[in-house]
Amino acid sequence: MIVGTMLLDLFLPGASSLKEKRMILKSYKAKIRNQFNVSVAEVGFHDKWQRSTIGIAVVANERRFIDEVLSSVSRFIERDGRVEITREEIAIL
Repeated sequence: MIVGTMLLDLFLPGASSLKEKRMILKSYKAKIRNQFNVSVAEVGFHDKWQRSTIGIAVVANERRFIDEVLSSVSRFIERDGRVEITREEIAIL
């Protein structure tokens, strides 16, 4: 069993309140879960309305599969345009 994790620091330029930030992140988390079958949660910057850190985890039996899934999630977020990825950190355990 191999576990892959990814931390993404996000900048949400369109969010003008915590409520708006939560709405945007809720949409992202649901789409990421459904499309990529991974676990995802907000893990940082809970009190900042234009910043967030989300954590993503995937379990598989091949490292290559984990790399592909995490790269696909990152590209998905970049293509959407509502947020900007300011930092990406990947760990394979």
